[in-house]
Amino acid sequence: MRTTVTLDPDVAAKLRQLTRQRGISFKEALNASVRRGLESSGPDSRPYRVQPRSLGAKRGLDLDRALALAAQVEDAETVRKLALRK
Repeated sequence: MRTTVTLDPDVAAKLRQLTRQRGISFKEALNASVRRGLESSGPDSRPYRVQPRSLGAKRGLDLDRALALAAQVEDAETVRKLALRK
């Protein structure tokens, strides 16, 4: 099947590099890359899993409100610096 595809410059460069490394045509490199990409995203591919790790946070600390916590810490530091000026 013949079709027109517009590739981003970085993708085209990687495909050209692949053709030189493997000694294959641009068409073969493109087809192999697309095939690999389609196979890896199929229903048989395993989902990405993240291993949870402890942040070492103190009990009772609500990390869901991290911006509010950062503002509180910043305010406390500002008050401390102002108290040093007196």
